[in-house]
Order: sequence, then C-alpha cells, then structure tokens
Amino acid sequence: MTTQRYRALRCLFSLLAPLLIASRTVAAIDEVGQPAPALVVKQLDGRDLDLASLRGKVVVLNFWATWCPPCRAEMPMLEAFYQKHQSEGVTVIGLSADDPHERKVVSRAILGLTYPAALLVDAKANGFGTPRALPITYIIGPDGIIRARLLPTKQGLTEQDLASAVTPLVPQDAESITRKE
Repeated sequence: MTTQRYRALRCLFSLLAPLLIASRTVAAIDEVGQPAPALVVKQLDGRDLDLASLRGKVVVLNFWATWCPPCRAEMPMLEAFYQKHQSEGVTVIGLSADDPHERKVVSRAILGLTYPAALLVDAKANGFGTPRALPITYIIGPDGIIRARLLPTKQGLTEQDLASAVTPLVPQDAESITRKE
C-alpha cells in the first residue's frame, strides 16, 4: 500500500470514527473510577514524563495524531485551557499516536503549544495501551484516579466539556483541601 493511500485511509478513519463512536452507547468505560495506569514517556523535548509524578494535579491526557483532523482542531482549545488553568494545578499532556518516522511532523504540529507532548511509541511504560479511537481524552484527578474518558463526537471536544470534567476536581483553595480530608 502506498504512503499516500495509507494516509488517505487513516484520514478517512479519523473522520468516520467520531460518527461510529457517537452512534454507540458508551458502556465500556471500565477505566473511570480506577487508578490511572502507568505512563512513563520521553517528551519530544527530551525530558522524561512520569504520570505518577503528577499526583496532586488534575491531568488532562489527550491522545491525538497529526493525520486526525478532529485532533488537530481541538489542540488550540487544549492549549488555551492549559494556559487558563495550569496555575490551579491542571496540566495537559498530548500523547501522539503517530508513527516514529513522523516525529518531525509531530514536532511541527505542536509548535506554539506549551503543554508537554510525546509520541506514544516512546513510552517506556504505557498501561493505557493503544487508543481505539482518536482523539480520546482522559481526566485524571489529583488522587490518581481516572475521573472521565471523553470520546470523540460530531462536534468535537469543547472547552465546556473539558471544564465540566475538570472543574469539580480542582480545589478552590488550600482550606477546601483541608476540609475535604
């Protein structure tokens, strides 16, 4: 199969996947309520990222790919959300499902983004496995528990969707953390 044909099929899949998933009832959210699995990966900037080291923060873990138009469309919103909420202990991680030979394309795609990004194939430990659809976003609470899995829909992930999943997990201040414990 030629590279051009392969990319066309991947693009077609990325356009159809949200429609297929949206047409099914999402009953298999077995990860929600469970501890986040291990994820240790070398970021595109060369630094190591260990999900376990982010305990205490709300983590928005977004699986995406350069060949996925819905993925690319939500990246500016994810960046804006990260900029707006990182001071509240929220971090965003972009994990690209692109092939290793696409590293330069991935690096160009994240230019201007300030949240950490890595290639899925660079993971030393990846308990999340290979995503069944893209984009897919996991919301992990400060306690390390997966609190939501946001699947692709026709309209794509919105800031309102993200805020609805993240805001309840962000402590308002240090006193509220003490009162909860």
